[in-house]
Amino acid sequence: MINRRPTRVINVKGIPIGGGSPIVIQSMCNTPAHDVEGTLAQIERLRAAGCAIVRLAVPDMDAVGAFRAIRGQTSVPLVADVHFDYRIAVAAIEAGADKVRINPGNIGGADRVRAVIDAARGAGVPIRIGVNSGSLEKHLLEKHGAPTPAALAESALSWVSFFEDEGFGDVIVSIKSSWVLTAIAACREFAARCELPQHIGITEAGTVRSGSVRSAVGLGALLLEGIGDTLRVSLSGDPVQEIYVAKEILKALGLMRGPTVIACPTCGRTQVDVSGVAQRVEEMAAGMTEDMKIAVMGCVVNGPGEAREADVGIAGGRGEWLIFVRGEPGRKVPESDVLEELRREIFAQK
Repeated sequence: MINRRPTRVINVKGIPIGGGSPIVIQSMCNTPAHDVEGTLAQIERLRAAGCAIVRLAVPDMDAVGAFRAIRGQTSVPLVADVHFDYRIAVAAIEAGADKVRINPGNIGGADRVRAVIDAARGAGVPIRIGVNSGSLEKHLLEKHGAPTPAALAESALSWVSFFEDEGFGDVIVSIKSSWVLTAIAACREFAARCELPQHIGITEAGTVRSGSVRSAVGLGALLLEGIGDTLRVSLSGDPVQEIYVAKEILKALGLMRGPTVIACPTCGRTQVDVSGVAQRVEEMAAGMTEDMKIAVMGCVVNGPGEAREADVGIAGGRGEWLIFVRGEPGRKVPESDVLEELRREIFAQK
């Protein structure tokens, strides 16, 4: 059982973040910032996959108009991601952003950060303070010599103090690095000194293959320590893949309900397409919310025993599959019918 770090609760369009609330999965659209229809379509795909909050880049004032149009056509909470120009952040808040993400270190100084705070306060929306290795303040780089964990944590804590002095506490903090150990250490240091909720992630993690591994290591380490109230798995490519990976990380740690598909690694005895069938089973189970372990095994002799803890499973050999329930063998079905028969058994167990 993981003991979650106690934090303040911040609401994003009715979704609670922190305070022991379920960990919220986020992603970011990679459609062109001015493409209203394309972005709306991607938002819907993300929502259907299980994404709760979507972030949109707002690089210029024209993009603010697109953001406003998108905001009016979806119920999904939207975060405006703004760099460099505080006026864009203010305009995005006025356009209906449910949260705004800024890196105070590159927004142009204290007065401009203050203007964003005032706009957010007036609209009743939270701000995410983003700190990462690529945009650390110059004086901290000079002090620490590099974007070290201590430098990143110091930057975040300094800006939290600034926001508190302004009387604004509706804040979520993210500290990210593409270096897994740096991100872990920086988030640990911040968590030990501040009760604000944290958005965690390994930035620029890479492709689906490498980025999934780095994200699982980094986020898994933090989540095991109870750190992290909302997260994004940052992958190059289709952002919907980020949602699937995030869900698997959370399910592996017992922090999210839903089905888990296990499959044997196969060996020289295997006579069926375990990998292909397992992928189709994952797709079949993607819309389920119930806790259930589903096994796809490549050996009818040892498969049921090796997957005894599975609620339901299949084991294949010589063109036919054995359906088993909690390790006990049931009926054999031909390969052509195995997925439909497994589906029936899954729904019988729900």
